[in-house]
Amino acid sequence: MIKKWVEPIEKWPPHALLTSYLVKWIVLGSIVGMMTGSASAFFLYSLDYVTNLRMGSPWLLFLLPLGGVVVSFLYERFGKSSAKGNNLILEQIHGGTESIPLRMAPLVLFGTLVTHLFGGSAGREGTAVQMGGSLSEWFGKLIRVTPLDRKILLICGISGGFGSIFGTPLAGTLFGLEVLAIGLISHQALIPAFIASLVGNLTATSLWGVSHAHYPIGEIPPVSFMVLVKVVAASILFGLASRLFSELTHSLKKWYSNVFRNPMVKSAAGGLIIIGLVYLIGTRDYLGLGLPLIEESFTGEVSPFAFLGKILFTSLTLGAGFQGGEVTPLFAIGATLGNAIAGWIGMHAPFLAALGFIAVFCGATNTPIACFIMGIELFGGEGAVYMFLACAISYLFSWHSGIYTSQHIGASKHPLLSYPPGTTLAGAKELHKAKRKQKTSK
Repeated sequence: MIKKWVEPIEKWPPHALLTSYLVKWIVLGSIVGMMTGSASAFFLYSLDYVTNLRMGSPWLLFLLPLGGVVVSFLYERFGKSSAKGNNLILEQIHGGTESIPLRMAPLVLFGTLVTHLFGGSAGREGTAVQMGGSLSEWFGKLIRVTPLDRKILLICGISGGFGSIFGTPLAGTLFGLEVLAIGLISHQALIPAFIASLVGNLTATSLWGVSHAHYPIGEIPPVSFMVLVKVVAASILFGLASRLFSELTHSLKKWYSNVFRNPMVKSAAGGLIIIGLVYLIGTRDYLGLGLPLIEESFTGEVSPFAFLGKILFTSLTLGAGFQGGEVTPLFAIGATLGNAIAGWIGMHAPFLAALGFIAVFCGATNTPIACFIMGIELFGGEGAVYMFLACAISYLFSWHSGIYTSQHIGASKHPLLSYPPGTTLAGAKELHKAKRKQKTSK
């Protein structure tokens, strides 16, 4: 039966085949975009609501350990593979055979809202991507797509979720394609990802009235040798900061799991540590998304160590098993670091905050093109040369680290270091450990 239908299609002229392909993915990508855009809109409105509740009721912070227990119990009881989060989606795109359960969407949504209601330091991108992945998987099962189309639909889910949550449809398109493998971009899903991201953003903004924050980049210096040198120096720091965040978060996840075998006890302990830190340093600036820190980085001054505070709070929160993304905290880390070093190297603070905003995110996700495009979408194209340079340098100096351990290394960042095909970031770390053991044994 299948052969009966396939053979006539193969005989179609090329323009007819391409037209049918385009129409197919306009329809499927639009459906995924509408689903992800609607989910992101609901999430953003809910996130604003719980954040305002927390800001108006400081005592809610003391319920953070209890909130962690509830979320960990739900994941332990009902989550199953959902606990892998974004890494599960990446694994399936790379040919995994596990199913992405539809329950991932409500679980991560509820878990993230609980995290923010009670003061955990986390983001929102992970939630949007996981909702997009689980919804697109459900839709693919509903219409019984082929394995290849399933892969493309999952990429659409990533792009639609990312583009709609940040209001950056072009960056969302590239993020869904680029995050799969370091150094490689497959154009196979280019049009579907773009349709999903564009429709997702339009659904969130035009249909549901979501508005996205934009920050003033201020004066952009003319291109000169000295300015380029300063941008390179700052971008090296951005790359190292992103690597610090990634490595600390992964290390704390292992530490929490080794010390607290029970996931519920682990989350409760993480909540208590966050509460203790708040009262130890005497500020709540590092709780939640970190949007006030970002705004202050563009409009005023922040503590020179604010980026370290946000790194610590977010790593402790996510390491303990609380739900949420990493990207918005990464924006805050980069913007505050850029603001802090601006005076040291004699540059305009909002300009350097904008570069840090995209460059630290770039280093932690290994997506330089997507982050460069995001910079243009958020800050305009006038500083494009600096944005591209910042992303490229940060990408290089973050080395083979990142927040997504299932991300493949498609091309090494250094020609003298090679990895077997299909090596993930987690696998690369194990290879390096094995090599160090061999050297010490000799």
